Amino acid sequence: MSSESSFDIVSSIDMQELNNAIQQAEKEIASRFDFKGSKSSIALDKNELVVSSDDEYKLNSVLDVLHSKMVKRGISLKNLQYGKIEPAASSTVRQRIGLKQGIDQENAKKINVIIRDSKLKIKSQIQGDQLRVSGKNKDDLQKAIQMIRQAGVPLDLQFINFR
Repeated sequence: MSSESSFDIVSSIDMQELNNAIQQAEKEIASRFDFKGSKSSIALDKNELVVSSDDEYKLNSVLDVLHSKMVKRGISLKNLQYGKIEPAASSTVRQRIGLKQGIDQENAKKINVIIRDSKLKIKSQIQGDQLRVSGKNKDDLQKAIQMIRQAGVPLDLQFINFR
């Protein structure tokens, strides 16, 4: 048995679940009475969603439908980065929503500070867009997971590879 235990902290979106949520939202929009005849659509373009509709009110309604489908499928809304609502072709409006994948340097440093200030006998290191936390005691690692969850980091974090 290894003397050191570790886990990784990552932030990612399950793209297959996101595709399923988009398809369900489009089906609901196609069948709802208040969207009859509207030019509402949701498209996934690489690392961003493009939502368009007739006006701002309908765009917000499309976003509400999309959000409800995403939450039902277990996709966190914390990893969405909203752009401004901009005019599009034939008197419609469009909004681009960026998908945050990975932990950026600023948030990684915040998590590092939380771990360092905890006074637990663990260490953390930034590895690209994820963090590795290691220590001898598994209980300390579990306490660290609880502290990070309660810290209110503005990303949806997953704790994987607990060994």
